[in-house]
Amino acid sequence: MQAVAASATVHPAIVTGREMYPQSHESYLVLKPGGAVDWIDDPEQATAFASMREAARMATRLPSGLRAFGLPRGLERLDA
Repeated sequence: MQAVAASATVHPAIVTGREMYPQSHESYLVLKPGGAVDWIDDPEQATAFASMREAARMATRLPSGLRAFGLPRGLERLDA
């Protein structure tokens, strides 16, 4: 039986989140040198992860109160 190699397609993604309060706006994750995290309003300046898997993995490592999740790069511009 011959093994079939699946070609992985790169789909960059970012991490977005909201505070627990409904009136809070969306923020986007920026990883600082040394691993510190910061939240900004501009998705263009957010840290881009190589895939949705990596973005989702990072989101699950954040406090649950942030309600963070991965978002494919480019979708943040659809509501503008």
